[in-house]
Amino acid sequence: MRKDRKRNFRRAGQAILSSLVAVIIVTVLVFVTHGRDIPVLNPHGLIADQERNLILLTVGLGLIVVIPVFIMLFSIAWRYRASNTKAKYQPDFASHKGIEALWWGLPCVIILILAIITGIYTHALDPFKPIDSSVKPVQIQVVSLQWKWLFIYPDQKIATLNYVNIPKDTPINFTITSDAPMNSFWVPALAGQVYAMSGMSTQLHLMADSVGSYTGSSANISGDGFADMHFKVNSMNESDFATWAKKTSIASQSLTSSSYDGLAKPSHDNSESAYVLGDGSLYNEVIMKYMSPDAEGSMNMSGSGM
Repeated sequence: MRKDRKRNFRRAGQAILSSLVAVIIVTVLVFVTHGRDIPVLNPHGLIADQERNLILLTVGLGLIVVIPVFIMLFSIAWRYRASNTKAKYQPDFASHKGIEALWWGLPCVIILILAIITGIYTHALDPFKPIDSSVKPVQIQVVSLQWKWLFIYPDQKIATLNYVNIPKDTPINFTITSDAPMNSFWVPALAGQVYAMSGMSTQLHLMADSVGSYTGSSANISGDGFADMHFKVNSMNESDFATWAKKTSIASQSLTSSSYDGLAKPSHDNSESAYVLGDGSLYNEVIMKYMSPDAEGSMNMSGSGM
């Protein structure tokens, strides 16, 4: 009798300790995330808002299975504990047809729903798909360097380093390449990530719905300066954007093919700069120099050292 009591006290202590650990984990999680801006869950753009909805919908459907499983785990463990002599011994209960149908049917239905949702959102949020809008889009060419980001505005004849200004409520058409090891372009508050690869041009379309400054970064480890390879996306009113573009086209230093070669060298300088675009074909030249295996760009990248 005394042994049974000790065993019961020990099991009760283990249950209390497990519950306490769970409460501590949840408390720490709430404390760490409370008051913090999590860009993926606090979108400021048309595309990011739909991506947030997809995340929440997917998690919600998953919880339909996860929550009952944990409830049953603890309830079954408690009901059929060794000290509970009132629990009925039912060895044939495991082959119950109705329960088996529920075990497998509900997850299959949820997976089917997720498959349909994934298919719909995959086409709707295709990064190559232009945003349908009556407003003329702004074209911006992005070049990933070691370890910085170059943004080229071909229509405005300007370029920026480590920051990009965009007008709000206006579709932004990014074309993205790399003049360095493969990278990934990501602005969590505005859209998902898209890879930047040498010799290739990928696309990303987004649109900010409010004025503000949002953080963009490299989402792919690319060498020694990866951790500092971030940039700012400044969303502003259309008139402010036009004024900024006009001032930049007059008061900035020139960016030509020769000056670009110095800019493209690996560095840890994350300062922001603006340029007048002296060579309108610069973006295409960056792509084309990797098209041949004997091209100078390919030789430079292979020997740059990550």
